[in-house]
Amino acid sequence: MTNQQTAAATQATAPAAQPATQEKALTYQSLGTEITLTKAVVRRMLCRGNADFTDEQINQFMLMCRANQLNPFLNEAYLTGYKNSAGTSDVSMIVSKEALMKRAEACDKYEGFRAGVIVRHKDGTLEDVEGSFYDDGDTLVGGWAQVYRSDRKFPVLSRVRLAEYDKGRATWKSMTATMIAKVAKVQALREAFPAQLGAMYTSEEYRAAAEEADATEILDERKATARGALRAVDMETGEIMEAAARQEQPAREAKLKAQAAAGVSGAPF
Repeated sequence: MTNQQTAAATQATAPAAQPATQEKALTYQSLGTEITLTKAVVRRMLCRGNADFTDEQINQFMLMCRANQLNPFLNEAYLTGYKNSAGTSDVSMIVSKEALMKRAEACDKYEGFRAGVIVRHKDGTLEDVEGSFYDDGDTLVGGWAQVYRSDRKFPVLSRVRLAEYDKGRATWKSMTATMIAKVAKVQALREAFPAQLGAMYTSEEYRAAAEEADATEILDERKATARGALRAVDMETGEIMEAAARQEQPAREAKLKAQAAAGVSGAPF
């Protein structure tokens, strides 16, 4: 057998090269829009935080989105996770309030809601105020909401304590009343429609998510403080200098003072 015949026989008996395995995609409909998710897309676009997101967690997220017909590309759902002090990752699926509202409104038996805040007056009495406005002399203590269904005699009522959710950071600082009313609203919606909304939680409700937001804000504040600490003003030019230039500033100012005392100009020749 010639060399050419041997090579041909070898090629004929060698196993065919297997094509690269393509990642399986999950496709479903969300209110008339086709959504396609893969693990790579979720990792790149829909995961927030420094957690080590596992394939199992991402698969669960994708299946949850499909089961509830969520559109994560409209920020209706995302995965959030941060590493804790033990070195492990705490991961949560977060759903937006708007996503819950859409699914509630899609139910034939949904008949609207009422929501607001709970305030304590100066005389110690409590009042459920509709909306997020309350008098400056009152103390905000919680939120409330009622969701109405056509097949139930009484509305579903939710009342929540402010102290359980307000961590004193981020949006809670400037929009406390709005935020606590939102918590009460989504809890009432979930209780009114457990089959459609039972496993979905918003970031305002989720304790871990709130703590992660706090940690993110603290980090941003520290970064801003550090940036401010590393900047200085050049007394001669008025320019802002970074850390390296700042270290040279005392010597330069001393030189300028010595030149001024000697009657020498500090301007270049």
